Amino acid sequence: MIAPTADTKTRILNSAYRLFYEGGFARVSMDAIADTTGVTKKTLYYHFPSKDALAASVLEHQNNLALGQIKKWGKKNSKCAADFLASMFKDIETWASQPNWMGSGFTRLTMELAHLPGHPAREAASRHKHAVEAWLAFKLEELGAEDPQDIARKVMLLIEGTMSSILIHRDPSYARSAASVAVCLAEVECA
Repeated sequence: MIAPTADTKTRILNSAYRLFYEGGFARVSMDAIADTTGVTKKTLYYHFPSKDALAASVLEHQNNLALGQIKKWGKKNSKCAADFLASMFKDIETWASQPNWMGSGFTRLTMELAHLPGHPAREAASRHKHAVEAWLAFKLEELGAEDPQDIARKVMLLIEGTMSSILIHRDPSYARSAASVAVCLAEVECA
């Protein structure tokens, strides 16, 4: 028997993420994931022993993609932490203005699994959010912010609150309000 390729696994992860994002973890079946991906259930279970394991793997896979996108936001020519944060929230506003935007898949899946504190997908989401926070702290330190770890933690709260407010109210301008608060947190004026 020929072993399935890594491409098959990636296709499964991408299909599952899209289905979980659009329909929610509880409402998406393994049958639907197999059908959407164009694989048999046997192939699906070859790669992922359970739906829970698949959900965790989906978020691990998305972690790399999401961090890559977030780091692109940080590659802009910011002169200081305040510029960087204002630009980042502008990028969040642009992202949230896309048709059918439904917020962060990491946060949405974690909220759906709130009653299962040890679920592997929740742990994967936590690792992702910690990685984003650590990267923010690194970037803020690089730009001369005072107490970059503290600012990064506060910015993470602003990001989560912003995305939730945008999702609830369907109003991406919440990102502008968050940007003004984040800029105040930076405490370092641009030269």
